[in-house]
Amino acid sequence: MKKTIITITGAAGNIAYSLIFRILSGNIFPDTHKIQINLLDLAEALPILKGVKYEIEDCAFPNLENITITDNPELAFMDSNYILLVGAKPRFKGMQRTDLLLDNANIFQKHAKIINECVGKDTKIVVVGNPANTNALILQNFAHNLPAENITSLMKLDQNRAKSILANKLDKSVKDISQLVVWGNHSVTQFPDLNHTLVSDSHDLISSLDKNWINDIFIPRVQKRGAEIIEHRGKSSAASAASAIYDHLSILVNGSIEWESMGIIRENNYNICDEIFFSFPLKISTSNIDIINDLDISENSMKYIKDTEKELLVERDIIKDILKN
Repeated sequence: MKKTIITITGAAGNIAYSLIFRILSGNIFPDTHKIQINLLDLAEALPILKGVKYEIEDCAFPNLENITITDNPELAFMDSNYILLVGAKPRFKGMQRTDLLLDNANIFQKHAKIINECVGKDTKIVVVGNPANTNALILQNFAHNLPAENITSLMKLDQNRAKSILANKLDKSVKDISQLVVWGNHSVTQFPDLNHTLVSDSHDLISSLDKNWINDIFIPRVQKRGAEIIEHRGKSSAASAASAIYDHLSILVNGSIEWESMGIIRENNYNICDEIFFSFPLKISTSNIDIINDLDISENSMKYIKDTEKELLVERDIIKDILKN
């Protein structure tokens, strides 16, 4: 019987709390797999993790073999098959984005150096903690024993948001919507792209949408959906983020027949810098992540795409001294 080891950082937080139970009760892995969950957080969070461990045990998941709770990254990462880097320093009121980038850069640099020594070349890493794309770049820079294609950053939350907003507009189910992708950075510069989107295998409904609605309502609402949730709920997204991480992990394990969005670092045909993690339209199998490189991109769309690339290049330049260490 095969065993899969999944490590989750920031494991005492709200996102991880929703994610852990989703993974263990879901169907990403076949029944023949046993799962070991490693939960990593700061020392002061260990009492919380003990309570989470008890709750997991009380669910009596048949595929669960073992739970490890720890504040030791080396123990948490050792021999992991999948590492979900959820934990990161949040941005507080009055905090500059530059400060957030640098603080999290130091955290991800330390994790990357440990991961580099603790895992095999088949380990897959999903970077969730923001700024996710740039944190993924730091990880790729210091975990150089891992192939770069094994590192991805979360954009599935943005893709799910875009599908939901569009489905509500058209009074359709999200399952009717395909080929809707999100380009660029997980930030307010991201570009949710409807130009190739199908609804019930047809582009007709998309073609009939008012261009002003797309440009003035749809795109900004997807870009700022996180802030909209905070405004109403008083807290950042947790359950929806966990659901997106679950979807992302499932796609890595099982592939997808859909077009997907993930942050990757790769040569491409769209004149996007190949030294940053950038979300492209992707086809993903169980063995490969391939950019859909032959799409026609309008001048208006390319402006959005280059704007989000510019932001990622600025983020890279902010952490350039850390990347040299």
